[in-house]
Amino acid sequence: MPDIISIIVVEADKDRATQIVDSLRAAGECEIRIIAEPTALARQIQDMQPDVVLIDIENPSRDTLEELALASGPMERPVAMFVDRSEAGLSTAAIEAGVSAYVVDGLRPDRLKPILDAAIARFRMFQRMRKELSETKRALEERKVIDRAKGMIMKARGVGEDEAYAILRKAAMDQGKRLADVAQALVTAAGLLL
Repeated sequence: MPDIISIIVVEADKDRATQIVDSLRAAGECEIRIIAEPTALARQIQDMQPDVVLIDIENPSRDTLEELALASGPMERPVAMFVDRSEAGLSTAAIEAGVSAYVVDGLRPDRLKPILDAAIARFRMFQRMRKELSETKRALEERKVIDRAKGMIMKARGVGEDEAYAILRKAAMDQGKRLADVAQALVTAAGLLL
């Protein structure tokens, strides 16, 4: 996050929005914009590209909660949601939708900064986990393709696994490409010939 974070506050009540803005400004440097009407929230947030979204809603329904959470881009930025009351299962639904912090019993100014800090930290942690998971999946897929290509070379040339790997690696080095890319090209070409 940058030194001065930009925050969008989704709050329909003007007095409450003023209280939130005052609490945020007292907590540190930030650029704050208020969205009073949550219709077209996704477009407004996309246009403004905030660092954090803070949503204050009295009593959300499951549909409202999911719409607000998804519109605020929880996979792109931390989202903190403050509610006065919550039905059973709504907190779970909010977390599953990507909300970084779901706070029941409303928004109190003295709790705002620590909750936002926790939401940002949680978001960063999940962002790292998503990236690691994506990289692990990609590596596993590449490993499968390399193994298939080695199997094809072993069968076509009548060589062992180590020699098939060496042939594949040499081809990658000769072409200046990644091993996985050469393996994928071989598997694709073989698929076209069969």
